[in-house]
Order: sequence, then structure tokens, then C-alpha cells
Amino acid sequence: MRLARTAIVATFVALSGCATLQQVLALRNVTFTVDRVSDLRLAGVDLGRVTSFADLGFADAARLTRALAQRDLQLDFQLHLLAENPADNTVDARLVRLDWTLLLQGRETLSGVFAEETLLRPGQPTDVPITISLNLIEFFEGSAQDLVELALSLAGQGGAPKEVTLRATPIVDTALGPIRYPRPITIVSREVGQ
Repeated sequence: MRLARTAIVATFVALSGCATLQQVLALRNVTFTVDRVSDLRLAGVDLGRVTSFADLGFADAARLTRALAQRDLQLDFQLHLLAENPADNTVDARLVRLDWTLLLQGRETLSGVFAEETLLRPGQPTDVPITISLNLIEFFEGSAQDLVELALSLAGQGGAPKEVTLRATPIVDTALGPIRYPRPITIVSREVGQ
């Protein structure tokens, strides 16, 4: 009887290990790309309908100029990643955490954590929205107009394309608990803008 129980436990552990391996391999096959930037605000000014500095009203332009003078030009936006688990994967990938570092134009800006559990089903592209907030003054120089144009190009609303790269360490949930990738991977490297 004791030998039978040991065999059953060993079989369960082996099957769990196999399922765990499949889940980890499934996440490794998931591709991430920058889909879009949304909800763009610069120093509290909604840039959703703005395509150039000239589109700003007097009050918004003054607000941005004042924020620049105070060296506090806060850029807030949602960076939407598109995660694609290949259709030929046999298991779902369950992303439970993503530690990330954002690089703009090759310059490291800030790091953060995406901690919303996200199920990545085979063959179904999934939106992974990452909330980002950074002070542009800490990373870029220029006039209020230059920095507005930079922000707009990130959203694809005007200006020259900008390179957005995200270095990340995914954590996938498995039957044995969460497994963290041993080192960061570059999951996104793409130019956004016109």
C-alpha cells in the first residue's frame, strides 16, 4: 500500500513538472510588441487631440511652459503591448508579473512592475496595458515645443518616429508556483510615430 502511494505521488509530481515545463515554454514563445500609446497627458494637458504644438490653446501652452520652467514636465500614458501566444502552443500562458525598464531613443528612463494577472490563450492576441509616468525633463532637454513634439511622436500623433524598448523579466504562474525568468529579456524594440 505504501509503495502504491509513493508511485502515485511520484507520477503526480512528474506530470506536474511536465505541465510546468509546458507553461514555461509557452511563455517563452509568446511575442510582445508595442501596439500603441494611449491616454497621453503632459503636465496635465490632454494630448489626445493634439498633433503639434500649434494645436495647443493659449492656456495649455502657458501651462506647459510653466511646467518646463519648474522642471516638472510629467508625461503620463498607457503603453499597450500586444502579447501573442502562438496558436500551436497547447497550453495557456499565465503572466502574473512583469518587471520592466523603459528605454526611449536608447536612453534608460524608468523601471516599474506590471502586476495584473493576464491569461495569454493560444492564438488570441492580448492587450497588456502598462501605466507609465515620468518627468521628461529628467531624460530629455529642449523647449516646451520640442518636448511636446517628442510626446506626440511617442503616441504616433506627429513628429519623427521614436524608438521604444522595454526590457522585462516575466514571471509565469505554474502548477509548482510562480517561476521568474533568470534574467531580463528585451520583449519590445520598435519605432512608434509616423
